[in-house]
Amino acid sequence: MNGIINVLKPPGMTSHDIIYFIRKRLKMKKVGHTGTLDPEAAGVLPVCVGKATKAVQFITDKRKRYRTTIKFGVQTETYDKYGVVYESVEVNGIDLVKLENALQDFRGIIKQTPPIYSAIKLAGKKLYQYALEGEEVEIQSREVEIYSIEIVDYNNKDEVVLDIECSKGTYIRSICFDLGRKMGCGAAMWQLVRLESTPFVIENSYTLEEIDQAAAEGTIDKLLISADIIFKELSIIEIKTTARSAAVNGSPIYGKGILQDIESFEADNETRIYCDGEFLGIGTIKYSSEENRKYIKIDKMFV
Repeated sequence: MNGIINVLKPPGMTSHDIIYFIRKRLKMKKVGHTGTLDPEAAGVLPVCVGKATKAVQFITDKRKRYRTTIKFGVQTETYDKYGVVYESVEVNGIDLVKLENALQDFRGIIKQTPPIYSAIKLAGKKLYQYALEGEEVEIQSREVEIYSIEIVDYNNKDEVVLDIECSKGTYIRSICFDLGRKMGCGAAMWQLVRLESTPFVIENSYTLEEIDQAAAEGTIDKLLISADIIFKELSIIEIKTTARSAAVNGSPIYGKGILQDIESFEADNETRIYCDGEFLGIGTIKYSSEENRKYIKIDKMFV
C-alpha cells in the first residue's frame, strides 16, 4: 500500500496522534506526515504511507496557505490563546487602513523570530523545553517568504481573519504577535486552519471518520493519491519494461531503455519517470560529453 492521504486534522490532536491513528487503522508502520500542525490547529495534513514516505521532504518544501483569526489587545507566552496571558488591553475597534498599511511589512521575504513555545531545536533541545524549564535562550530570527496576506473578515471589535500563503517554516503565531506589536495593542493567534499544503487542499481532504470507515470496508485505496501529484510541473518520460529494474535500482537509463527520443529533452531538466503507466520516481536528464549522449540520472524512486 503506497500513496498519500489528504487528512483533515481536527483540533485537539497532535500531528503524531494522526500518524498513530493511521498506522493503527492501516496496520502498517511506514507512515509519515508532512509539516507539523500545532495541536489546536486544524486543516490539511498530508500523510504518506508505504514507499510514498520518501515524498515527505518534497511536500514539506511546498507552499502553505492558512486562515487565521487574530485577537488584538492580548499577548500570551505562546503567542496564541492557549498560553498564559501576560498583557491585556481593551480594544473596541481596529483601524483597517492602519492594519492594511501594517500588513505591507509582512509581504515578501521577511525575518521572523519563532516563538519560544515551538519544536525548533537549539543545541539538540527543543525550544519549548527551555521555556518549560524557565531557561532563557537567544532565538535566532530566520527568513521566510509571505506570498500573500489578506484581510477576509472583521468582527467590528477586536478580531480579524487573515488568509496567508507562505513558505515552509513560517510561524503564523509569530506573524500575529509581530502584527499586534505594530498595531500598538498586542495580539495573539486565536484560531488556525491550514487550507492548503500544495498541492493538497482542504476541499479534498478526508476526516478521521471517513478514513476509519474506508479502512473497515477495505476501500482505503480509494483515498490514496499517487506521489506523482507533487511533481505535476515536471515533464514525463516513459521507460521500457526491460529498463524498469535498472531504474528502481538507481542505475542510469540510456536511450535504448526509453520509449521517447531522449535527445528531445533538455539536459539538466528534472522529469517524472513512468513504466507501463506506473509512476516510478523522478530523475534528471544528463549529458555525457565522454559518450556524446544523454541519459536519465535517477534521483528518487517511489516504488
